[in-house]
Amino acid sequence: MTPETIEGYGVRLRPCHLADVPDMVAGCADPETRRFMPLLPDPYDADAARWWITEGSPAASAAGGAAYTIADPATDRLLGSIGLSRLSAERASYEIGYWVGPSARGRGVATAATRLLTERAFAAGAARLELLTRTENVPSQRIALACGYRHEGVRRAAGASAGGVREDLIAWVRLADDPPGPVPRLLPDLPGGRLTDGVVTLRPVEPADTDALYRLHSLPEVVANRVPPVTPERAALARRCRLAASRWLAGEAADLAILDAATGTVVGGCALFYDEPGTGQAMLGYSLLPEARGRGLAARTVRLVAGWAFDIGVARLWAGTRPDNVASQRVLERAGFRREGLLRGRLPGPDGARVDSVVYGRLATDEN
Repeated sequence: MTPETIEGYGVRLRPCHLADVPDMVAGCADPETRRFMPLLPDPYDADAARWWITEGSPAASAAGGAAYTIADPATDRLLGSIGLSRLSAERASYEIGYWVGPSARGRGVATAATRLLTERAFAAGAARLELLTRTENVPSQRIALACGYRHEGVRRAAGASAGGVREDLIAWVRLADDPPGPVPRLLPDLPGGRLTDGVVTLRPVEPADTDALYRLHSLPEVVANRVPPVTPERAALARRCRLAASRWLAGEAADLAILDAATGTVVGGCALFYDEPGTGQAMLGYSLLPEARGRGLAARTVRLVAGWAFDIGVARLWAGTRPDNVASQRVLERAGFRREGLLRGRLPGPDGARVDSVVYGRLATDEN
C-alpha cells in the first residue's frame, strides 16, 4: 500500500515530510499521547521525528503497510499520524493505528482519518483490519465503533510498556464486507449521561468510585450475595472501576454508581448484565450502603434502570435473590417484578455448599 495523498471527511492523509518535525515532536511528547503509546522514544525530540520520517515511515511501506501524516486540508499542517502494519500477506490482514495531537482532539479528526484509511485499505485489497486499544483508552474504543469495527475480544498481555509491564489489549475488527458503521451498541450511553428521578441519580462507574464500592462489596450481607461469596480484593474493585467504561462499550455490562441526588454522594452500586442478547434478556443486580437503606432508593434505582433497559430494546429483565433476602424481594416487587420460582442450588455458597435462588422477572410489556 504505497502512501499517496487522499482526502475525505475533512482530513488529508499524505506522506510524512520533514516540515512535520516540529508538530510531530509536540504531538509525540504530549503526555496523553505517551500514555497510550508508551514505547515511543523518551524524550521524543527532533532526531526521533526525523528518523521516523526518513526511515521508519518508508520501512512501514516496504513491509507492505503504510504511514501517513494526518493533515489539515486548509493548511497542510500535521494534526497527527496514522498507518497500517501488514500482519499477514496471505490473509490480507492489517493492523491500523494512529495518534492525534492535543489541538486535534475532540474534533473528530481521528475518526475521520480512521474511516478514510479503512476505505483506502479495503479498496486496495485488504480483507481484515484490526484496531487494538488499551483497555482504558475509551476514546479510541468509541472511534473503533464509529468506524464500523466490532469488539472481538481481549488479547491478554499483548501490549508492552516501557517498564516491561504487559497489558491487555482489546481487539476491534472490521472485515471488507462489514457495514461501514457506526456499529450498533447493545448498551448505548445513558441519555444525558445519567438517569435520575430527582431523589436518586445513576451514572456510569468511574475510577474515583473505588473506595465507596470497595466498602460496599466488603459488607458481610453484600458478600453473601456475591458470586462466589467472598470479599473482593481492593485491586480487583479498582480494576473493575477502571474498566467499567470499556465493558459498557463492549456491551458486556452497564456498571452504575447510585448517588443521593441531593448530595451527589455515592450510596450504592447497580449493574445491568446483558446475559442473553439473542433473546433480549438482561440481569439486574444492586446493593446499597447501610446509611442509604430504608429510604426507598433501591426500588427507585430498579425502576430507573428497568425503564432505560426497555427503552434500548431489552425485552425481559430478571434478578435473583437468596430465599432469606426478604428486603431485596420487596424492592423487586415494588419495582414491578414478579416472583417466578426457586432455582435449587443455583449459586455457590460458603465451604462448597450450594445456595438456592429466588428468581424475579419483569417484561417490557408489564405494567409498572
